[in-house]
Amino acid sequence: MVLSLTFLKDFSFTSPDVLAVTFALSAYALWRLYCKWHFVYRTPLRVLPGPPAASFIYGNLREITKEDNFVVIDRWFEQYGPTFKDTEFFMTPRVWSMDPRAINHVFTHSVDYQRPEESRKFFSDFFGKGLVLLNYGEQHRQQRRILNPAFGPAQVRGLTEIFVQKAAELRDVWSMAVQKDGGAARINVNRELGKMTLDIIGLAGFSYDFHAVDPEGRPNELNLAFRQLLGSFRPFSLKAYLTLLIPALKVIPSKRAKQIKQASDTIKRVGMKLVMDKKAATLRAAMEKHADGPERKDLQGRDLLTLLIKANMATDIPEDQKLSDNDVLGRTFLLAGHETTSTATTWALYALTKKPEIQRKLREQLLSVETDTPTMEELSALHYLDNVVRETLRLHAPVTQMIREAKKDDVIPLSEPFVGRDGQVHNEIRIAKGNRFGIPILAMHRSKAIWGEDALEFRPERWDHPPEAIAAMPGVWGHLLTFIDGPRACIGYRFSLIEIKAILFTLIRAFEYEFAVPVEDIAIKTIPLQRPSLYSAPDDGFQLPLVVKPYKAA
Repeated sequence: MVLSLTFLKDFSFTSPDVLAVTFALSAYALWRLYCKWHFVYRTPLRVLPGPPAASFIYGNLREITKEDNFVVIDRWFEQYGPTFKDTEFFMTPRVWSMDPRAINHVFTHSVDYQRPEESRKFFSDFFGKGLVLLNYGEQHRQQRRILNPAFGPAQVRGLTEIFVQKAAELRDVWSMAVQKDGGAARINVNRELGKMTLDIIGLAGFSYDFHAVDPEGRPNELNLAFRQLLGSFRPFSLKAYLTLLIPALKVIPSKRAKQIKQASDTIKRVGMKLVMDKKAATLRAAMEKHADGPERKDLQGRDLLTLLIKANMATDIPEDQKLSDNDVLGRTFLLAGHETTSTATTWALYALTKKPEIQRKLREQLLSVETDTPTMEELSALHYLDNVVRETLRLHAPVTQMIREAKKDDVIPLSEPFVGRDGQVHNEIRIAKGNRFGIPILAMHRSKAIWGEDALEFRPERWDHPPEAIAAMPGVWGHLLTFIDGPRACIGYRFSLIEIKAILFTLIRAFEYEFAVPVEDIAIKTIPLQRPSLYSAPDDGFQLPLVVKPYKAA
């Protein structure tokens, strides 16, 4: 206390030291303001057409989030053409493009176009910097080499039995609910499918059964944690943006921050238990063969976690290729992939309920299969089921848009030029380091210029003779952006496709579906995933209530 008073006694605002510090801080602040001004107002994106900013602070972001189903972006493409710019926080420009050549350039130059900093920080805070989603370059290539065997055709073929088994468990649970309710039950299929897909990825990825489908079991804490975490993600969060500029803002408490912390702690605790239990079991089994430690050939298994443990423990694998326990824990974020699969399957049931004639046609094909436990080949051979899945992932892609941030100045080529604000024709987009590029997945999937006048209609038959325009569309599968493309294309797309087909095969054969609420009451929320909720119950979370009745042959 005495020292503090002595310091204050000697303190003077006019002392040379204080003036020097004040000058330095002021100069730094002015420099940052100048850099921001130059970035915003001298950006090469200024020549692009686009909507005027509605707010100095929020730019166009509130306009985008104000309406459901991401329809604002569609309107802007119609108004300004296939390449335009809008603004983010504090008038920061961002480019959107449906030009396939431009999108392909961004996908194939994944090191130069990365996730925005706030997105990377969000995930790294909870899963560590080793998370495969956040790494680029050689580190990412090394991780893909480790993970690829878990998602190859042979691996998925062996896992199909798990998909069918868990779909049958859900079918039986629904049958009991139908019987209990006198022949028809109201079921929130979004929630129930989320439980089942968590069980599937638990078994297929980690040899662990969460028993989330079990009607007698307690609510699964990991499932609840992932839903809470994904529900808390705000791609247009002002606080997240400001925290990047002023890290001290992280200390400000909030209800959302508390919820995120709780969810993160649960995921880390359960995830690390999975890792340690699997590691111990694998080591015990391998040590029986080699007293000096396991070798690569000893660590076999069909689940993802075994492959990760192999990379971490084998004595004949170089140290620089091994993963720490925390790195392995980071890969357990792949469990969150169950949300996108359950969301896609939810929208498939929505579309089939909305179009009962398509539901009947699909059921007729599925019932022609003589087994209740189809193989991967049998599922893949069902042509109309494949059409339904493709059309679902076109019109109801779980991930609706993707933002990438340029890590260097670049020139993005275009297949279709645009007329800029300067009146000149431009055949390329000049982009500066820090500018962001929006990939409008949903807008491209329902563009009339690509898919025809019936682009907004759910019509699986379109895949019998798909439009020629989709040939230029990037995509690792089906000329769709659902699983993106390039070095960072979705590693689990085969897994997801067969899983969805196995679920639909089982549930459509067993039940008929009707809406439990007027279809007009169903809202389509699109941030960060495209998920259903009810206008009449906005506080009840994501849901799709359907009336489920057992199918009875005429």
